[in-house]
Amino acid sequence: MDKIVKVTAQPIVSVANSPSESRFELERIHDVSILLTSLIEREETTIKLIIDCLYDVGSVKLIDKKVRFRSLGAIAKSIARMSKPVLRIFAWRWVKKNCPQLITNWLHSKVKFQ
Repeated sequence: MDKIVKVTAQPIVSVANSPSESRFELERIHDVSILLTSLIEREETTIKLIIDCLYDVGSVKLIDKKVRFRSLGAIAKSIARMSKPVLRIFAWRWVKKNCPQLITNWLHSKVKFQ
């Protein structure tokens, strides 16, 4: 069974052994966040392709689950295909705004050893 992990966009502040260690840790985690922001900016095309793939799979699964009649399902799937460009714009903005901090928090939680 997959473990579901809830990740927030709030920065993680941890308690280290000394103030200098704490400051060093926060600086390095901030560096990770900056590097991830840069990575996301450079890989815009790749991320948009990932969004497209996830949208294709997710929209079909959602329509199959929620729409009981096949004729309505076909119409809903065609509408979903037409709305993909709009979703891509909103998803890209969300990824740019939230993903660096979400990934940073997740990575930081993996190296805290708590």
